[in-house]
Amino acid sequence: MKTWKKTLFLIVTFGLIFLLPLLGSLAKWHGLPPGYGDFPAQKVEADPGFSMLYFSLACVVALFITLVLVFPRLFGFKKTAEAPRQEGSVTPFPVWFWWSLPVLALSWFLMWARIKLYVSLEYYTFVPLWWSFILILDGLVYKRNNGASIISRKPKVMQLLAVVSCFSWFAFEYLNFFVLENWYYPNNEVFSNFGNVFWFSLSYTTVLPAIFEWYLLLKTFRLFRTRYSNGPKLKVSTIFLIIYYVLGLILAFGMGYYPYLLFWVLWVALVPMLSAAMALAGYWTPFTPIKNGDWSKVILIALATVFNGFFWELWNFGSEWFHDDAPTNPNYWKYSVPYLDKFHIFSEMPLLGYFGYLFFGLNCWIIWLIAAYVFKFDADIEVTGEQS
Repeated sequence: MKTWKKTLFLIVTFGLIFLLPLLGSLAKWHGLPPGYGDFPAQKVEADPGFSMLYFSLACVVALFITLVLVFPRLFGFKKTAEAPRQEGSVTPFPVWFWWSLPVLALSWFLMWARIKLYVSLEYYTFVPLWWSFILILDGLVYKRNNGASIISRKPKVMQLLAVVSCFSWFAFEYLNFFVLENWYYPNNEVFSNFGNVFWFSLSYTTVLPAIFEWYLLLKTFRLFRTRYSNGPKLKVSTIFLIIYYVLGLILAFGMGYYPYLLFWVLWVALVPMLSAAMALAGYWTPFTPIKNGDWSKVILIALATVFNGFFWELWNFGSEWFHDDAPTNPNYWKYSVPYLDKFHIFSEMPLLGYFGYLFFGLNCWIIWLIAAYVFKFDADIEVTGEQS
């Protein structure tokens, strides 16, 4: 397949992600779905409530995923030997690690404490909180990886990650309308309409950088580096990829037509559509190493997103939980998840919702690769160095 045809195929597939849910929603509602176009999203329809059947099925899936992650040898993964680490000089933390610590502490304090004299500062805590956290993660990678991190080795990649992150999360916000706002932002009047767009654009730059920093940090630990690198070899045929791709198309349309029943498709449909499209075009994907039994990239990006998700939910929940007076955090979000909204542990997110982060991480990597293949830039986020 010629290069321009590959690029066109990826662009068309990415376009279908926007079009198919819209068509399904138009067929369902004979127009745009309720709440469509409000930014940031506002909840306008009540969910159908808790379903024991749906919850039980989700628990079975969650249990299976947990068993694979915790007991990989039960599923054909083998222990991998690795050369012992060579002792050398200790790498110090980089300067941006130390600069970021007080910024994180101050931002966190202002977000949660709500000091009346400085209450307006809380409006602007999300971006410095998360970028300082990203730089701290990068500093940890730098120290554990003998001076190799995204900031130290690939600063342009970090800039591109921020840009792609911004546009990719706008895509998720768009898709959120077709599942009738699984998440929404009740503090939408803190800023003007323009202020919301501007501030949320800055906020969205933090998503991909944070996830990839966690991924690189996990890779510095031998336990994570080798745990999933020698598993079952899975080679797929072209016919399988085509079926997988078509399944993604059907799910994307179904998400718009059955917004409650298929709400989870928001986190899943992009994986078969985009990864199958890339594989059919001959591009590398995080699934490519699986044919040789290496599942580490797929699993570690998923785990990285769960780790990061804990902090997303922690800081979000705490920014409102301690206060009953007027809301001040425009980034604060709540969930409205049908059928599964049970068991919250210091989080707006129901417990089962954390398993959605596993798929979200894959989505993020795939979107990053799509952007790189279409716009012809280097998508390699790996950095090499001495690891422990």
